Amino acid sequence: MVGDYFELRGKQTSVKIEIVAGLTTFLTMAYIIFVNPSILSLEGVEVAGVERMDKQALIAATCLASGIATLIVGIVANAPIAMAPGMGLNAFFAALLISGKMNWQTALGAVFVSGLVFLILTLLGLRKRLVEAIPASLISSIAVGIGLFITFMGLVKLGVVVGDEHTLVKAGPLNATILIGLFGLLVMIVLAMLKITGGLVAGILVATILAAVFGKINRPESLIALNLNLRAIAFKLDIFGALKWGFIGSIFTLMFIDMFDSIGTLVGCCHQANMIDETGRIRGLDRLLGIDAVATMIGALLGTSTTTSYIESAAGIEQGGRTGLTSVVTGLLFLLAALFVPIVGVVPSYATAPALIMVGLFMMKEVKKIDFGNLEEAFPAFIIMVMIALSYSISTGLAFGFISFTIIKVVSGKIRDVKPAMWVIAILSLLFLTVEQVPAAIEFLKQHVR
Repeated sequence: MVGDYFELRGKQTSVKIEIVAGLTTFLTMAYIIFVNPSILSLEGVEVAGVERMDKQALIAATCLASGIATLIVGIVANAPIAMAPGMGLNAFFAALLISGKMNWQTALGAVFVSGLVFLILTLLGLRKRLVEAIPASLISSIAVGIGLFITFMGLVKLGVVVGDEHTLVKAGPLNATILIGLFGLLVMIVLAMLKITGGLVAGILVATILAAVFGKINRPESLIALNLNLRAIAFKLDIFGALKWGFIGSIFTLMFIDMFDSIGTLVGCCHQANMIDETGRIRGLDRLLGIDAVATMIGALLGTSTTTSYIESAAGIEQGGRTGLTSVVTGLLFLLAALFVPIVGVVPSYATAPALIMVGLFMMKEVKKIDFGNLEEAFPAFIIMVMIALSYSISTGLAFGFISFTIIKVVSGKIRDVKPAMWVIAILSLLFLTVEQVPAAIEFLKQHVR
C-alpha cells in the first residue's frame, strides 16, 4: 500500500532506501533545531529594550513547523524535499528585532503576510512562470552554485575553513574534531565508490561514535525533553501591525529571499532527483511552491520565522530518495525530535559537515550542461555560481545572475531572448539589491532637489 501510494516501483526505489534517505536528510539539517531558536531568541546578543522570544518555545516551534511542513510535502507532493525555518531568513528576522523596527509579534505577522502573498501568486500561476522563464544554462548554474555553497558550509562547520581578518577566510589548524570529521568523510567516499546505500548516514554515525570514544561530545543530561511549551509564542503574531506602510520594504525582502531561495533549492534538488518531464520542467512544481507558501504561514502561526525548502534535502536525494516517503520519514523524525532534543544534540556539527561536502561534490556534475563557449550564457551562469557561494546567500547570487543575464541580452541586441517573466525577475532582483537604499535616496533627493 505504501509502495503504491508513493510510486516506489515506478521511481526505482524501495522502502529501505527511502528510510535511509529520510534519516540522512534529517541528520544533515537537525542543526536547525538548535540554531534557529538561538538566533530568534537573540541568544548572546546584547540589546536593550527588545522583548525576546522564549527559547524553549522556539525549539518546540522549530520541530513542529519543520515536521508538519515536511510531512505535507511528502504526502501531498510526493517529493523528497524537506522544509524548516530558513537560515538567512531567521537572521533577517532577528535583525528586524535588534534594529527596533518591529517587535517579534509584528515580525511574525510580516512573515505570515509574505507567505499569504506567495500563496496568492502561486495560485495565479505567477511563481511557476517565473521559474520556467529561467534559461536552462542558469538552472544548471543554480545547482552548481548551491553545490559550492553547501561545500563551503560543510568546510566551515567542519573547521577546515575559518575566518581571517586579512584574507577573509583561511585553512583552519588541524585538531581532533577535524580529523574525526575527515575520517567520517573518508567513510562516505569509500562507501560511495562501492555504491553502498546509506554511506552518508554511516559516515555521520562513525564520526559521532569516534567523538564519543574520544570524549569530544557531551553526554545528554536526560533522554527526553518534557519542558517544551509553545504557549509563549504560538498564535501571538500581529498581522495588522505588519501591514503598516513603513514595513513594506521588510516584507518585500522576506518575500524575495524566500522566493528565490526556495526556487533555487527546488530547481537544484528536483533536477538531482530526476523530477523533470521530457520538456525539462519540474513535475508538481505548483504543489511544491504552494506548500512552501503554506509552510511559511504555518511557521508564523506556531511562532517561528519563514519556513522554506531546505537544500540539505540533496543529501537524502543523493542517498536514493526519490519520493515523498523520504520526506515523511524526515518529518516524523522532526516531530520525534521535539521529545528527544537531548539525544539529537549529541550528534556534533563536525560529524554532519562531511555529508554537506559530499553533496556539494555530487551537485557539481551539472556544470557539464553549461555552454562556456557562449559568453552570453556563460557569464551570468558564472556569476550565479560564484556569488551564491561567496555571498553566502542563494537569493543574492541569483539576483546578480538574473540582472547580468538581462543586461547582456539587451547590450548584445537580443532583447527578444528575454521572456516577459524574466524581465519581472530582473526587476525584482534589482529591487532586492537596492531596497535598503531607497529611504536614503529619497532623503537625499529631498535635501538636494528643490
